[in-house]
Amino acid sequence: MIRVSAVWPESDFKLRVQFTNGEIRCFDMKPYLDYPVYQCLANPGLFALAGTGYGTVVWPNDIDIAPETLYELSEPLERSTVHHQSTAGT
Repeated sequence: MIRVSAVWPESDFKLRVQFTNGEIRCFDMKPYLDYPVYQCLANPGLFALAGTGYGTVVWPNDIDIAPETLYELSEPLERSTVHHQSTAGT
């Protein structure tokens, strides 16, 4: 099972996500912000608190998203576009 090993919240409600297979992909959260469970993440300050836990991306207040969703619905990034930053929330 693929899991999240690092996450970097970015502008415009995008997540740069590193998976345990070494891939780094970009996931757009904007389409999910209308779902009741994710509505509070429309606050950029709260969205920026994304971190890793339990093998996926997590936020305060027990908000998370399935790692399979993150992987399957994200776009692969070329290695030249990868930012080397510390992992948020670990």
